[in-house]
Formats: sequence, structure tokens, C-alpha cells
Amino acid sequence: VKDKLEGESLDIKRKRLLYESRKRGMLENCILLSLFAKQYLNTMSEPQLKQYDRLINEPSNDWDIYYWATEAKPTPDVYQSEVMDMLKEFGKNKAMEQRLDAPNLEYLDKSN
Repeated sequence: VKDKLEGESLDIKRKRLLYESRKRGMLENCILLSLFAKQYLNTMSEPQLKQYDRLINEPSNDWDIYYWATEAKPTPDVYQSEVMDMLKEFGKNKAMEQRLDAPNLEYLDKSN
């Protein structure tokens, strides 16, 4: 996936992806992706950031992303990646954390 902005730094890419994770077309993905981003974006490598960028910005239907992440539907090969595996594992919520709302953007930005 070509960067949205040529020469986008990793710091700017992380901030953009945090915002895009939080501002989704459906509440379920807003919560799932923003909490996932809060936990993982700061430690993702550049290739992982590119995988995540592609995953959340290429599919035209937010429900598809949600179904793949929750394993309700199989993930198409083009979106299957290390990051997709991380998101699926995160979606299982094995620690049974309360995930009823997404963190606000100010909180996310302060984590950088």
C-alpha cells in the first residue's frame, strides 16, 4: 500500500492510524480498532504499520473488517497478515476486559 502522504514519518503515520482507528463508520470497529491501536501501534514495526494501514483503509465495508477480526467470516488472503492475527487474538479478549467504549483521542495522543 502506498503511503497516504509521500514521506510520512512513522510518528505521523502512528498518529494518523490512531485517529483512523477511532473514527470508524460503526461503533463496534471504533471500539475494537481504537483499543487495539492504543495497545499495539507504538510498538509496531514499519511493515506492521503498513499492514494495519492497508487493513483498516482498503476494504470498503467496515463490517467486513469486524467479521474478519472476530473470525465470523474468513479473512481474504490479501488481508491475512501478522497484524490481522494480532487483531484476531486481541478480539478474543481472553483477559475479559470491559470494552464498552473507545478511548478518547486526547488520551490516545498523549500515549505518544
